Amino acid sequence: MESKEGKRKAEDTEVAEPRSKLLRSSASLRTEPALYRGPFPFYRRPSEVGCFSLDAQRRYHGDARALRYYSPPPAHGPGPDFDLRDGYPDRYQPRDEEVRESLDHLLRWVLEHRGRLEGGPGWLAGAIVTWRGHLTKLLTTPYERQEGWQLAASRFQGTLYLSEVETPAARAQRLTRPPLLRELMYMGYKFEQYMCADKPGGSPDPSGEVNTNVAFCSVLRGRLGNHPLLFSGEVDCTDPQAPSAQPPACYVELKTSKEMHSPGQWRGFYRHKLLKWWAQSFLPGVPNVVAGFRNPEGFVCSLKTFPTMEMFEHVRNDRDGWNPSVCMNFCATFLSFAQNTVVQDDPRLVHLFSWEPGGPVTVSVHQDAPYTFLPTWYVDALTQDLPSPPKTPSPKD
Repeated sequence: MESKEGKRKAEDTEVAEPRSKLLRSSASLRTEPALYRGPFPFYRRPSEVGCFSLDAQRRYHGDARALRYYSPPPAHGPGPDFDLRDGYPDRYQPRDEEVRESLDHLLRWVLEHRGRLEGGPGWLAGAIVTWRGHLTKLLTTPYERQEGWQLAASRFQGTLYLSEVETPAARAQRLTRPPLLRELMYMGYKFEQYMCADKPGGSPDPSGEVNTNVAFCSVLRGRLGNHPLLFSGEVDCTDPQAPSAQPPACYVELKTSKEMHSPGQWRGFYRHKLLKWWAQSFLPGVPNVVAGFRNPEGFVCSLKTFPTMEMFEHVRNDRDGWNPSVCMNFCATFLSFAQNTVVQDDPRLVHLFSWEPGGPVTVSVHQDAPYTFLPTWYVDALTQDLPSPPKTPSPKD
């Protein structure tokens, strides 16, 4: 449920919204793939600078307590026979999607560690801070044909913050999500339960509850073009047997997909689903995606590993495929567009970048609610240069 204060803010701004919308910028950014062909842009592979965990009540902890360990079935034993429907809905605790978290968890980490970042506050002042998932959406935009997006941007003490806003269409879809889709979402989390242990060398325990509040998040530092990046993303598990124990090279992404039986089905999989898997794993430097292929009854009967750096090979000769250079060039261009558009340093001023398939990225400018997303506890702490956040900040103080 949304907090009472969040609801009150929304109610207060329903009438005030025409005043808060200052203008619609004439600037726009086209997204056609042909505009972004060319050499792959400079991308410094990210290094992990920290992590945090979220517990079963979605509480923040600045440690790795929620990290799980990759524990697949024996390679030469019988194939997997994972019942992904087991426990649904009785042993399922989904996260409350009405709670608007924005960047809050990542900002807590920033507040606790900003003084220890290499380059210090000066580096942070020139960086872009966001979630990995927001960058993933930018990477796939030139090839996306179904779902639009909105990104809110604010500049504060030099840093550009990007936070996704749920579009009206996405909200309507979420609120009318059919039972089958809800079950498919559960099945993806259930697969992780079959493949992960709580400690190195341990065995998975699929008898417990699936609680999607729990998360382990890696915090990474990288650079795309001339844009320093500080971003965070959820990590499914770490592989104790990985060639390198250094994160993120030891991390593994887990996915499920329906079984495929024809070349046409595989072609569609490579063109669409594999693009999203590549974007999600390439950005943080996760080397492998392990996929469980499920039959119509909901059982995983086979596993396949997709090395991230080899995914493009499946579409390299496909005229309707995707190109990593196009994805990264568009992302770099968008970040430049955002940096050049959001010039005023004001945490209450929000530039809302909006995009729908087939059109350009457009910009509107808003003051205060409902689009502001930098919490007052964060703004106040940085303004006063406080060493750490309050013990129990409200989700949207």
